[in-house]
Amino acid sequence: MFGSVGRDLPAGLVVFLVALPLCLGISLASGAPLLAGMITGIVGGVMVSWLSGSALSVSGPAAGLTTIMLSALATLGSFPAVLTATVVAGVIQVLLGTLKAGIIGMYFPVNVIRGMLAAIGLTLILKQIPHFLGTDADYFEDMDFLQFNGQNTFTAIANAAKHIALGSVIIGVVSLLLLLLWDTKAIKRLSFTKLVPGALIAVIVSILLNELFKSSFPALQIKPQHLVRLPVVSSFGELLAEMSSPDWSFLTKSKTYLVAGTIAIVASLESLLSVEAVDKLDPHKRTTPPNRELMAQGAGNIVAGLLGGLPLTAVIVRSSANINAGGQTRLSAFFHGLLLLTSLLFLASLLNLIPLSALAAVLLVVGYKLTKPALYAMQWRLGWSQFIPFIVTIVAILFTDLLKGVGIGLAIGFFFILKANAEAAFIVDDTETQPGCHYLRLSEHVSFLNKASIVQALERIPHNSRVILDGSKSQVIDHDVLEAIESFRIAAPERGIDVELRGIRHVEVAGH
Repeated sequence: MFGSVGRDLPAGLVVFLVALPLCLGISLASGAPLLAGMITGIVGGVMVSWLSGSALSVSGPAAGLTTIMLSALATLGSFPAVLTATVVAGVIQVLLGTLKAGIIGMYFPVNVIRGMLAAIGLTLILKQIPHFLGTDADYFEDMDFLQFNGQNTFTAIANAAKHIALGSVIIGVVSLLLLLLWDTKAIKRLSFTKLVPGALIAVIVSILLNELFKSSFPALQIKPQHLVRLPVVSSFGELLAEMSSPDWSFLTKSKTYLVAGTIAIVASLESLLSVEAVDKLDPHKRTTPPNRELMAQGAGNIVAGLLGGLPLTAVIVRSSANINAGGQTRLSAFFHGLLLLTSLLFLASLLNLIPLSALAAVLLVVGYKLTKPALYAMQWRLGWSQFIPFIVTIVAILFTDLLKGVGIGLAIGFFFILKANAEAAFIVDDTETQPGCHYLRLSEHVSFLNKASIVQALERIPHNSRVILDGSKSQVIDHDVLEAIESFRIAAPERGIDVELRGIRHVEVAGH
């Protein structure tokens, strides 16, 4: 693990720069204390990175839980009560992992996972444009189509285009150019670029540019609301005093467990989706144990709740930034957690000088790498059964949110699975039979999902002919299919059809 420290530490620094405004923004959007998101980011980095079986996944507060957090605050009435629910949610996740419920993560189709990654990339690009232009009041990692400020993804861009802040645009463009330059082969050949990530250079240059604007071009100076806003804590004692604690009296209230169950289910699904996507992006194609991931996330939520943090999940945006920055092992996620802790204690004043447009440039690059045109071309070449679930997942996520979009993509993917399954139910082979005789050989496993296609095939058998239904090589034939075949055999004489069954037992049909 420590053999790749030269790549993991710079990657951890990039993840830290991306995670910092995300932790703060999600706290703001969740109606929680600003410190809560930072606590969760620290727990996700310092603790969950070692408990998880994923080498590259990064955990922290997730945009997908903001709506649930707002609902939880309204239901329970206080943030300490929500902390209690978060601890209970963590216990539920540990139990789910123990019961091996993580196996559900194995059933997400690859085309849906790729659609999710592409959609997240597109969403990142669309959501970061207003921050890049310096005119967005929305929080930094909002991934939902409908925003908490009443706008949606596209109206926010249109509004930002009408009120462009020139200083933010200049800093954003310079940052983007530096990131692209840092990614060229000529620059990559320089040894020092492996230790100094382009994101760090972009951030330093953005701070210097804004300081230049302040002193020489005041009209271009970045407004405070478009800079990082980390709470300034002067000592460790002050940090402890600012942290909230769970209200254990809510353990006696049934609504606490309803909220906890909701947090546990949504956080678990997001985490399983995220690690499945990260495994697809991992250059080394390592596989994350899903049950261990649930237990790691559960332990993280228990600790986050005890310390006054938001619920955490594995987060694809930070994980993608980690992979794109060259992260190799869990050390990068751990290092990002240490940097979050260090920044909270010692670096708040310095980090509050970072323009959000520079960080938006970092996420624009991450977003593009997730939704490259080559990905769409590859899915197209795989055929309609792969392309349609992929593109539907993208559109659904863009216009709803992550979980709803994935749910819609899964439904479409399931339709194509059913279609493929139905087409594989039997083989029609009339070459070895006499004219007027039709031969249908059933596949090895025939389930109720195959019933419709078999019934349709039998209905197409012409009148006054002969049909052989061969199930001699079938290990399993579902009872529903057997009933359909028996019904056909009983009705066949009325159509003048002679039916021969091979290896297919007779079953009782109602009314006969």
